[in-house]
Amino acid sequence: MMNKIIISCWIVISLLSLPIFAIAQQMPLYRPNRLDTTETSIIKTTAVKKNFGKAASSWALAEVLPWSFDRYVRNADYARISFSTIRHNLNPGSWTWDNDRFQTNQLGHPFHGSLFYNSFRANGYNFWQSALATAAGSYFWESTAENQAPAPNDFINTTFGGIVLGEMTHRLANKLINYHRRGLKRQLSETGATLINPMNGFSRMIDSKWGRETESNQEADSSKISVAFDLGARSFRVTATNQFPGRNTFGWYGRIKLLYGTPAEKFTEPFSNISITTEVGQDDSSKVNIVSVYGSITGWELEGSNRTRYLLILSANYDYIHNEAFFYGGQSVKLNLFTEYDLPGKVKLNTSFGAGPVILAAIPNRHPYNGRSYDYGPGIAINGAVKLDIDKLAFSALYKGGWMHSVNGNQSNYYLHTVAGELSFMLTEGFAVTSEGGYYALLGRYKDDNNTNKRYPYIKFAIRYTLTL
Repeated sequence: MMNKIIISCWIVISLLSLPIFAIAQQMPLYRPNRLDTTETSIIKTTAVKKNFGKAASSWALAEVLPWSFDRYVRNADYARISFSTIRHNLNPGSWTWDNDRFQTNQLGHPFHGSLFYNSFRANGYNFWQSALATAAGSYFWESTAENQAPAPNDFINTTFGGIVLGEMTHRLANKLINYHRRGLKRQLSETGATLINPMNGFSRMIDSKWGRETESNQEADSSKISVAFDLGARSFRVTATNQFPGRNTFGWYGRIKLLYGTPAEKFTEPFSNISITTEVGQDDSSKVNIVSVYGSITGWELEGSNRTRYLLILSANYDYIHNEAFFYGGQSVKLNLFTEYDLPGKVKLNTSFGAGPVILAAIPNRHPYNGRSYDYGPGIAINGAVKLDIDKLAFSALYKGGWMHSVNGNQSNYYLHTVAGELSFMLTEGFAVTSEGGYYALLGRYKDDNNTNKRYPYIKFAIRYTLTL
């Protein structure tokens, strides 16, 4: 009974928290522009007239098509629903945690949620209205589309992760489309945008806008985008509690970091500033090692001095880490303080500090719980970073950590630590060489079992190419 009460309260709190957050290896380190509030924002949002009928139809397709595929193509047992299963799942006391694979819960559900989100976002509805549609879509799926009991972890991952991923893909897809371009380039940009945001592409097809030149410039998004591509080699060592010094592994890796918008512009508009980091590599437990998304929700400029500027930003964060030492997935909301110091000459110094609640995290456990290799729980996340630029030379240092308490799984507390330092030198415009060293550490403190200490020290060398759009 107590577990049912806790689960019900968790769901209610998550719904009530939507106006707050609505709705990764590193917390993104930004270099804020000078906080000149007299500067006109370059961000223009897409002007699309609201169309509830088309939005609701798209939302329904996001429910029906995945269920139809599961039921009639995959012939999945959980998709065999009936009025009896729906009636059971509509009972608030039926909610229970599931035991799906880590990738399914931490990647698959956020993607599904992004379809619910963009079914309304692509049809003229704003961030907050689309966020509510995401929560409704997640609840409807959990209650009606499966014969399994609805799961609070699925609801949170689909809703929170779906909003973060949904707004990110909404902005990137609209940025990619050049509304005045013609011919093959226009078709390629439309195709790429549709792959990024299928709901937006579907909506444009229905409205006969797909591939057509637009007279108005209201739909143009002139937000600044920079993309950094890293390609190089890395060496890492996996060390467990009773395994020292562990084994060394060497292989190639690649990283893409995309920055959309600037913190000092339009910071009261949700997701006007986005950071996405993805890392892939060889000789690790998973080809995709990192997916980290940061999105600003709102912000405030604080009073500073002639040489110091402050910006306070509330952000939504999605993090996915998978390496040979451990895996981690979670969503959090943080309050971040960005500071810019105006120093003499060609010296630039920026710092950031952030802290906030972890809404839900998935952490690997020592022993499988209910057929699942990880525990679920909330927690607290903190991060701090500093970046120093001296002409062509740049140095950055970062710490990101957190504490998580298990509410479903083995009785335990987890402590995650990430430390990284990077040195880079710009060879020529757009090209740089980089070196980075750091480590991950995940400590597990169990009530009825031995503690764990999983460590992942590494060093990386890469060539970096930065493209500004």
